[in-house]
Amino acid sequence: MLPKLLITGGSGMVGQNILNHPHAKSWNIIAPSSKELNLTNTKECEQYIYNQMPDLIIHSAGKVGGIKANIAEPVDFLDKNIIIGRNVVMGARLAGVRNLINLASTCIYPRLAPNPINEDMLLKGELEPTNEGYAIAKIFSTRLCEYIRHEDPSYQYKTLIPCNLYGLYDKFDPNRSHLLPGIIHKIHQAKISNNPSVEIWGDGNARREFMYSADLADAVFNAAKDLTDLPNKINIGVGTDYSIYEYYELIADVLDWDGIFTYDLSKPIGMKRKLSDISLQSNWGWKPKTSLKSGLIKTYQYYLETLKE
Repeated sequence: MLPKLLITGGSGMVGQNILNHPHAKSWNIIAPSSKELNLTNTKECEQYIYNQMPDLIIHSAGKVGGIKANIAEPVDFLDKNIIIGRNVVMGARLAGVRNLINLASTCIYPRLAPNPINEDMLLKGELEPTNEGYAIAKIFSTRLCEYIRHEDPSYQYKTLIPCNLYGLYDKFDPNRSHLLPGIIHKIHQAKISNNPSVEIWGDGNARREFMYSADLADAVFNAAKDLTDLPNKINIGVGTDYSIYEYYELIADVLDWDGIFTYDLSKPIGMKRKLSDISLQSNWGWKPKTSLKSGLIKTYQYYLETLKE
């Protein structure tokens, strides 16, 4: 009999990549939709986990979005994500589920943290204001997992902290998208409308680290093999970053668009740099497999498929 795996957020980008990973076949996977399980309902969540009694929970659910969405809806990004994180983690604990992988984000680190940012920098400084609500919620679930382990080390509740993600099943709506899918959408629209220019928020010098989402799914299944020796929290990334301008330039090349870029210096850019220290990841013995250009080509192909739907 295959071990039972409960995935929250199975319809999201991360969840879909986990479900479609080759190692998913080694598990009996349950990935309830929001209609099947309302994660904001405490009693419903607790009862569902108790009834299913999975061998492992992967918590990837939550309200997500890019800088524009985070600025516009800070209440929801804070409130909903805290409620969901609390219900899943505490529901698992109350049911006696011993294994849980909590997925956080490098936005939990201080905005002025020295780069590369290591795991010990958590709560060592002021957060980036443009996504503070989401970051606080992710810090909450990360700390909750650590507190549970402090009280009872038999609970293997570990947190993976991925860098920025992109890939298949991403959102390309400019009002909700993260950086790379947003760039893909903007440059594609410029290409088909023969627009000679595309606007960049800020001066293009801010730096970001991006990983193909299928690689995060691979890290998750690698962790699922044995959580015992995994640190309480561990960065998952590629260890290399590029400027916003360089991402625009590379995506323009992938899309075969040769226009020019303009800059709106009045727009927010978030943290100037956010590169994760992957020393613990390297010691763990895992690394991502997908190059940036290869991942962008696959993501653009997926984007074109979504336009046909």
